[in-house]
Amino acid sequence: MESTESSYVSSPEEMARKRTPPPPKSLPTDPAEKPTYIRFLVSNPLAGAVIGKGGSTITDFQSQSQAKIQLSRGHEFFPGTTDRIIMISGTIDETLKAVELILEKLLSEIHAEDGYDAGPSTKVRLIVPNSSCGGIIGKGGAIIKSFIEESQANIKISPLDHNYYGLNDRLVTLTGHLDEQLRAIDMILSKLMEDTHYKQTMSVPFTYAGILFSGFHGMPYGHVPPVAPMAQNAVTYGTNVVGRRIQSNKEDQSNSKTIGVADEHIGLVVGRGGRNIMEISQVSGAKIKVSDRGDFMSGTTDRKVTISGSQRSIRAAESMIMQKVAYASERLMD
Repeated sequence: MESTESSYVSSPEEMARKRTPPPPKSLPTDPAEKPTYIRFLVSNPLAGAVIGKGGSTITDFQSQSQAKIQLSRGHEFFPGTTDRIIMISGTIDETLKAVELILEKLLSEIHAEDGYDAGPSTKVRLIVPNSSCGGIIGKGGAIIKSFIEESQANIKISPLDHNYYGLNDRLVTLTGHLDEQLRAIDMILSKLMEDTHYKQTMSVPFTYAGILFSGFHGMPYGHVPPVAPMAQNAVTYGTNVVGRRIQSNKEDQSNSKTIGVADEHIGLVVGRGGRNIMEISQVSGAKIKVSDRGDFMSGTTDRKVTISGSQRSIRAAESMIMQKVAYASERLMD
């Protein structure tokens, strides 16, 4: 008996379509949709305004902009400054929106503190890899001149600071009113996005030690080099092969300076297992020796911290040690 049900046979074209997998989703081709990042400095007192009570302000800014916003911790500053680092990542539009929200907040804090009636001319310092600065400057300074003319902001790029070993970032200072600064940042970020190296540095740890970001959103950035366990008594910390500067003459090694650090602060300066002081030694290129327990500076209860190396490395190490001491003092006052 024949079946009354009709059978359906696919055409060759339909069978070919079934065998062919769907095309993969294309990656964003519009530069505005590609991920990017920007970093800039904020003074330690004003950083609190960006964070807000219990992180409320920074959470709100992330929600409004859809960008990721991170800050270095309260005692971790950009080398040579006492300013913390803000890092914003997302698409260009998301990043620029977050920058605008943060700069508006900082400007309102300046208004409240100094009593400005009109928007003052202020400074924003961007952190840009040294290798990417040439693209902003352009041949004969042509690009940076055009950015200045179009944005009406004053733009200055600092030379690379060789006082800090391993530092490969420069500061780009934008001076002007908020709308001028935002136009300049838009132009600079769009230019940086053309640089393959800049996009690669987004996921690379910072070349200066000791900077981590608060975990408001995701894992912190940063790198802590491995260190040997700390001995109980006096220890001399020196750079390993990675951070070592080749000494060209005996004079570089003959300098030394001894400073006093309060006994109650020495633990934070040294760090667990000697981690903090090893980082300072690696970044500065100096050798650092901490005196034994009970061996104090004359007439004080300050432990002796002897720094040896070139004058430049001594200055760098002393600056970083003092930052640790300042943070230790803040913690004891809380």
